[in-house]
Amino acid sequence: MSASELAGPAPRHRPHNRLRLILWYTAGFRARLALGSVLTLAGTALSLSQPIVAQRILNRLARHQPTGGLLLLLAGAVVLGTAVGGVGYFFVESVGESLVRTVRRLLVTRILRMRPAAADRIPPADLLSRLVADTTLLRQVTTQAMVASVTAMLALLGSLVLMGLIDYVLLAVTLGAVVTMSVSVRWAAARIGAATGKAQEAVAYLAMLLDRDLGAFQTVKAAGAEAHEIGLLTDAADTAWRRGLRVAGWQAASGASAGLLMQTSFLAVLGVGGARVAAGRLPLADLIAYLLYMFFLTQPVTTLVSAWGQLKVGGAAAERIQDVLRLPVEPEPATVGPVDGRAIAALAARARTRFGDRGHGPFPTGANGADRPRADPRRAGLCAAVAFEHVVFGYRPDLPLVHQGVTFTVPPGGTTAVVGPSGAGKSSLFALLERFHEVTSGRVLLDGRDVRDWPLAELRRAIGYVEQDSPVLAGTLRDNLTLGLSGVADERLWEVVALARLEDLVQTLPGGLDGWIGHRGGTLSGGQRQRIAIGRAFLRRPRLLLLDEATSALDAVNEAALRTTLEAAARTTTVMVVAHRLSTVVNARQIVVLEAGRVRAVGTHSELLDADPTYRELATNQLLAASP
Repeated sequence: MSASELAGPAPRHRPHNRLRLILWYTAGFRARLALGSVLTLAGTALSLSQPIVAQRILNRLARHQPTGGLLLLLAGAVVLGTAVGGVGYFFVESVGESLVRTVRRLLVTRILRMRPAAADRIPPADLLSRLVADTTLLRQVTTQAMVASVTAMLALLGSLVLMGLIDYVLLAVTLGAVVTMSVSVRWAAARIGAATGKAQEAVAYLAMLLDRDLGAFQTVKAAGAEAHEIGLLTDAADTAWRRGLRVAGWQAASGASAGLLMQTSFLAVLGVGGARVAAGRLPLADLIAYLLYMFFLTQPVTTLVSAWGQLKVGGAAAERIQDVLRLPVEPEPATVGPVDGRAIAALAARARTRFGDRGHGPFPTGANGADRPRADPRRAGLCAAVAFEHVVFGYRPDLPLVHQGVTFTVPPGGTTAVVGPSGAGKSSLFALLERFHEVTSGRVLLDGRDVRDWPLAELRRAIGYVEQDSPVLAGTLRDNLTLGLSGVADERLWEVVALARLEDLVQTLPGGLDGWIGHRGGTLSGGQRQRIAIGRAFLRRPRLLLLDEATSALDAVNEAALRTTLEAAARTTTVMVVAHRLSTVVNARQIVVLEAGRVRAVGTHSELLDADPTYRELATNQLLAASP
């Protein structure tokens, strides 16, 4: 079954009954599962024939008749039954592995394509637990438990029928134990399922706490919070231990009660059967054959007891997996081919129609009436134009609005800086442009086209985004720079290394471009991580470059060099920057001042210093006082 088939567009129609849900997961594998089941049943049937053959051998021995042929038949049944059962087991296990692979591929696809708003609500460690632990439990229940329970049930019924043919009195004794055992197993299985669900939640909570601490490892140490966090983790581990013991206790009670009933039944059969043999009502060979079936009966009974518990455990795991599959996801991106020059020309024409054809767009004139500097006319047509029209946005209905009617335009080319107090909604503008979140009302336009109408892959391909915390991934420097790209030539990589001022890192990193930079870039400085993020954005050759505090961790030398690079990039790319440093905004062609989710003022640095008190306060207090 393909991931798209499993993750169809209407998750609400998926089955909610646990057993039906488990059966639903086997779709696409049922032919192989059926073949494995048939082979397993054939092996079981050959095992069921063995007591009958043994009975015939004992009868012939009692009459001093030859038994060579029957002995060969018994040996053949043992060998063939073992071989056929082994092949059937392999088929069943191969289905299990294939099912886990499919579900895990489906889960990682769903997780990485889920909307950021959904990702904010679920701890990563919980998702990891569902991807690893719950899929393993699902494999056990959809293959081992289901096939084993069906096989065990048929083996149990077959054994009981053959036992009834030998002696119906002994069968009645056995049935009493089996019925009693079935009731106790069903009662215990319900409690095993409930206890397992709580145990899985406890393990996921423990993983979430550890992931939180590892994500802020140095922060925890600097705060001297190791003892506190160890206490939280220890309590969580103790909770998981207690809940795990509860599961183990119910499983042990279930298995022990089943074993006790089987042993009691065996002793009862031995006593009643011995009395019937002594009274001449039952041949000794028949009693021995019956006892052999009793021994054989132990395995399917034990399997059924275990399967009942696994079905409950697997049902809880399937529901946890299903919860992930119900998460809202972004539209599946279409494959984006090479850049189409005609398409870009059409978009640029649309932008020029909307913003005018003055190279720098609808900027207000300076105080002296002079126009601002123009973008490079050779590449201005490739620059994107942005507009926010009456944008209202909030992250959740229960939280205050972030934007309340934000309206401003960003013309093609040049740098537009966004400034404002903390919490004004600056970074959220970029999240709306990237469609990490959707506006509550209003529109966000790229080249005159609502971003919601853009194919998602095409939209994000046009944008280079440098996040505020500049995350890096475990892997090589090359992997981080070329993230999402393929076939990047080394020559182009070295150009970007120079532009992003990464030469020192390449020289000191063992392996250079192919050097390992560690988990989450823990071996790198904040400035190095920011430069990697900037290099990654440059490598994409974006038409719109979004920089969220992109130079906040850089020293003065690197910041000055990168500022020169960004100024050069602004001649061929539209640059939007969220900044707290005066050096970043002082030369911007346009500065947008946000306050309390609204646009307070738009203008140049000199204009806003004269006309807007909020910007003047930011420039003298929050922003650095002077350019380096």
